[in-house]
Amino acid sequence: MRSRDRILTNLEQIYRESYEQAQDAGSPTRMSDLDNSYMRDQLMLEVLLDIRDLFAVSPAAPATSGQSALEKLAALRKLTGR
Repeated sequence: MRSRDRILTNLEQIYRESYEQAQDAGSPTRMSDLDNSYMRDQLMLEVLLDIRDLFAVSPAAPATSGQSALEKLAALRKLTGR
């Protein structure tokens, strides 16, 4: 599994290259769009990484409900209607 830092560094590198190209082309609109996209993607990626980390943690004690993680996820989906 790739580390959180490596993933976020790769994301930054991708956006930095595009940002520099937009800067060289003199496109302030594109630069602004890239800034906003980077912040949005970084936030979404951090949330996904947090979820990954939560699922990677082994429980300290056996679950008393007997439900697997997938069954719990299905119950949450029913609750939210998605």
